[in-house]
Amino acid sequence: MDLVAPHEQFYSFHNFHKDTTRTPTFKCRVLDNTVSLPFVLSPDSVVIHFTNLKASRSRKGSRSNRVFAVSKFETLGLNGKLQHFGRTPFNGDSSVADSSVNGVNGVNGSRHLEEFESSNNQLRKLVRNGELEEGFKFLERMSSQGDIPDVIACTTLIRGFCRSGRTKKATRIMEILENSGAVPDVITYNVLISGYCKSGEIDKALQVLERMSVAPDVVTYNTILRSLCDGGKLKQAMEVLDRQLQRECYPDVITYTILIEATCKESGVGQAMKLLDEMRNKGCKPDVVTFNVLINGICKEGRLDEAIKFLNNMPSYGCQPNVITHNIILRSMCSTGRWMDAERLLSDMLHKGCSPSVVTFNILINFLCRKGLLGRAIDVLEKMPKHGCTPNSLSYNPLLHAFCKEKKMDRAIEYLEIMASRGCYPDIVTYNTLLTALCKDGKVDAAVEILNHLGSKGCSPVLITYNTVIDGLSKVGKTDYALELFEEMFRKGLKPDTITYSSLLGGLSREGKVEEAIKFFHDMEGSGIKPNAATYNSIMLGLCKVHQTGRAIDFLAHMIAKGCKPSESTYTILIEGIAFEGLAEEALELLNELCSRGFVKKSSAEKVAVKM
Repeated sequence: MDLVAPHEQFYSFHNFHKDTTRTPTFKCRVLDNTVSLPFVLSPDSVVIHFTNLKASRSRKGSRSNRVFAVSKFETLGLNGKLQHFGRTPFNGDSSVADSSVNGVNGVNGSRHLEEFESSNNQLRKLVRNGELEEGFKFLERMSSQGDIPDVIACTTLIRGFCRSGRTKKATRIMEILENSGAVPDVITYNVLISGYCKSGEIDKALQVLERMSVAPDVVTYNTILRSLCDGGKLKQAMEVLDRQLQRECYPDVITYTILIEATCKESGVGQAMKLLDEMRNKGCKPDVVTFNVLINGICKEGRLDEAIKFLNNMPSYGCQPNVITHNIILRSMCSTGRWMDAERLLSDMLHKGCSPSVVTFNILINFLCRKGLLGRAIDVLEKMPKHGCTPNSLSYNPLLHAFCKEKKMDRAIEYLEIMASRGCYPDIVTYNTLLTALCKDGKVDAAVEILNHLGSKGCSPVLITYNTVIDGLSKVGKTDYALELFEEMFRKGLKPDTITYSSLLGGLSREGKVEEAIKFFHDMEGSGIKPNAATYNSIMLGLCKVHQTGRAIDFLAHMIAKGCKPSESTYTILIEGIAFEGLAEEALELLNELCSRGFVKKSSAEKVAVKM
């Protein structure tokens, strides 16, 4: 079915006025019931002109269209054995002892010590085996029977659910624990708070902090402060720090480092230095991580020379720089093109006995490859084992990318083989780089062969992998095989995106398979994927090629109705289509108007005019 936007929704306008003795101009006015106003061209109104041309062409006959703790009662005994249950009653009456047990349990004398221990043993076993769901269900049954669960086992359960992002169940476990009469210790609370923070539920973490039945420790606060600072909430983090100090829980080096890093990002290194002074005044000694944070902040502010001076002064502050410190400076040197300084820093590292890491070498390789100095990059790569470093995929990837960029595919494949022979297996980034280069070079058969063998190499293709090869196949007229890969994506649970569909639609249209392209277009919209201008352009181009410009104009109307802004190519495609159907004069007139209104660049208009 054709996509037709109702023409009665468009403005009406006068027909073209032609003067054969002058250069064609575009004259039209929007008609109001009382006033004739000058017509201002917009994407909506452009449709009118194309529609008018469509009608004119029809008249000419053309075709259409993410520790222990003890209970209150366990504190009377040892090693978590619920010793209070075994105490001799003050009057020697064993029945009183039994009633004491029953009173504690609150289950009317129906349960005994052995049964409590049996339940907790079963709970511990489930937790030990990693059976979180079964452990959770068993804990619910224990709660309904009035049992006091083992706090350590519950803490482990909370941790497990938090790691998988199921904080609701972690919350329920804490509720059961607190309501049972058990006393969770600070570790239990810390695990739950950490879970909330990792899942982005900072408000819940703060609520737990306020209602904790034990005093929070520095780990509790550091967890919350880290989450707040990572979320850009430095002011709120400083308020939490104030409450921490009021409770006489003193910050440690980690606390200050977290706050210094956040201050560097939000208020600059100057303000962060004030925190460093406060830290020292309170007797908290900064460590190498603290200094690394500051040096990184200085580098990001573009003050590399100050960062180098700070690095050299660190020993006088009682702290030796580590490899990470040097890597921060090295990366900044490379990003600013100071290669000679980078070489001197590396030499200085070795002289001081600070061994470079894989990251150190990767920074250098990446910089050299970006500069096109592949020979020197290879020299650095080959020297890595001498310094006890084994190259990883991030060492080879810049080289492969650079070879591909220079269209040296043989060298890229050679280093891919060298990489594998040295026990460094390429990752999906490596393969995507190679596949992109092969497809751009028209070697799609080689790209398909690599794609087909990815599974056997322990590397699963991702969406971008398929998109790359599908696009390559579509551009060389092999849409049949591209469609097979499209189906393969679905079977592997990968959902196509706009790029996938646009590549296929473009290929089908170029091959003259317009009806199949339109069917794919409908499938795309039905899947909830929004077409972009390139998608529409592919369909319009295909229609114009088979002399169905009227249907192409209908697609323009549908495009605008869907809120997709036409591109320059949209207009030029339609203008060429109109011209090739015998309306060259009208097409030139419209092109002239579109150019004067800024919808089409003058240079583009000239190219179109030459074609016509």
